[in-house]
Amino acid sequence: MIETPTAPTASTIPASLRLPPAAEERRRKMLNPFLLRLFLLTKLPLALFAGLRLRELDAEHAVATMPYGWRSTNPFRSTYFAALAMAAEFSTGALAALAADSSPRPMAMLIVNMTASFEKKGTSLTTFTCSEGAKLAAAVAQAVATGEAATAEAETVGRMADGTVVARFTFTWSFKARSRRLE
Repeated sequence: MIETPTAPTASTIPASLRLPPAAEERRRKMLNPFLLRLFLLTKLPLALFAGLRLRELDAEHAVATMPYGWRSTNPFRSTYFAALAMAAEFSTGALAALAADSSPRPMAMLIVNMTASFEKKGTSLTTFTCSEGAKLAAAVAQAVATGEAATAEAETVGRMADGTVVARFTFTWSFKARSRRLE
């Protein structure tokens, strides 16, 4: 007998990876290709033009890709560093947004620092993977608990399909709980 795979349900997903409804809604929208393109068109048109895509997203990790092509290359026949930075930031920013949406209070988020190292020329699709969801969620929890800004560093590594590391980026995200609105 052939078993057909079933979609994960709330009871089969570990509690540490479950997202509150607002964060799950954002995750669902960001993983929908049409809705992501609509978001990019209205908020980040350059990312849409360059071909940025979000491939995976959950509470712990995010994967974003930047294609190699005429829209993202430089005169030296490699992916332009700014295009790489855009995909790298998006892989950490998607996780930061999920962490902020998981907060019981409205949260402001902002990049306050970035470091990068470039190891090889990007000459094909570059895939950035960030697995720092727990660190970002901890910073959000700290910001809610203390009422002060909290920061977290999120590293993302970009690789070509053959596994060659193209670049490593570290973004420092700052989170601050916004004051509650009086209703």
